[in-house]
Amino acid sequence: MSVRIVDVREITKPISSPIRNAYIDFTKMTTSLVAVVTDAVRDGKRVVGYGFNSNGRYGQGGLIRERFAPRLLEADPKTLLNSGGDNIDPDKAWAALMSNEKPGGHGERSVAVGTIDMAIWDAVAKIAGKPLFRLLAERHNRKADPRVFVYAAGGYYYPGKDLSALRGEMRGYLDRGYNVVKMKIGGASIAEDQERIEAVLKEIGNQAQLAVDANGRFDLETGIAYAKMLREYPLFWYEEVGDPLDFQLQAALAEFYPGPMATGENLFSHQDARNLIRYGGMRPDRDWLQFDCALSYGLCEYLRTLDVLKTHGWSPSRCIPHGGHQMSLNIAAGLGLGGNESYPDLFQPYGGFPDGVRVENGHITMPDLPGIGFEGKSDLYREMKALAE
Repeated sequence: MSVRIVDVREITKPISSPIRNAYIDFTKMTTSLVAVVTDAVRDGKRVVGYGFNSNGRYGQGGLIRERFAPRLLEADPKTLLNSGGDNIDPDKAWAALMSNEKPGGHGERSVAVGTIDMAIWDAVAKIAGKPLFRLLAERHNRKADPRVFVYAAGGYYYPGKDLSALRGEMRGYLDRGYNVVKMKIGGASIAEDQERIEAVLKEIGNQAQLAVDANGRFDLETGIAYAKMLREYPLFWYEEVGDPLDFQLQAALAEFYPGPMATGENLFSHQDARNLIRYGGMRPDRDWLQFDCALSYGLCEYLRTLDVLKTHGWSPSRCIPHGGHQMSLNIAAGLGLGGNESYPDLFQPYGGFPDGVRVENGHITMPDLPGIGFEGKSDLYREMKALAE
């Protein structure tokens, strides 16, 4: 019995917060929540796939409703099916979404398509009756590993947040089982940031490692000044120093920073990823790549990005995606990524894990829930279900 997509729904939801990083504040931040409704029925219920975009890029309601959802709904349903005719083929759906789009210009449309793509993969795995991570492992002849490394991202600038509050925040992450924590830099003077870093390092001691994130704020001179300061500390990584497309700046930093660096969350295509590897001086023995499928045309494109990395000698285990969502957790568990970002206290209910999942020694274990597993996170599923109904 063939399957068809009968509706695509979007609602733009606030995920506002008074926090800021070195570049933006989150007081007006939004996300798009999408439901891809199918006519398939499993366990007596209609199968609905869900998706949303990661924080830091705004909701994409206009593009989704006016451009991309209509293409999916106007396509001949047979052209979206797999060879067996019993499920949607995500690559064929992706091709329909991107029909009549010129190459290049990977701006907001990559977020809109990535959001719908997430919902399609959720539906495909539910129709197959499997967790997405197990479906991905099977398709790529891999053994799924439900145990995934996660780190706690926080350390934002916040009105009235002093060093003791910053230390308390990081202590809270350790108490919840994390052994890598991340904080923002570049939103204060270098002297103040150094003081903040030393306060956190003193708090976490040898129980955890610290990563720092400049959110693309620095020019080369400032990035080098920070590199010279930061290399005196045993950091997990120094992240997104300059503009994400300034590959020469990234390459130059390797001369001054021998420790691990990380970047890639603001690159939205496999072509951009390839240019980073070609020209950004990234070192496959120590550096980390943070491409986020929810912002970069979805998993169909992320698989092309992984192919690019492989041809350039990079392992998927050097990828720890940005975004802190369950889609990347499934990719990590199914395709052997190095782990995933996590926001324990921010951007809820979209971040985090299914209810009952705990962080132990910096890792979580994926539950065997069909699809991406959103139904296992009660606060998130309430919002999703309301959209689908």
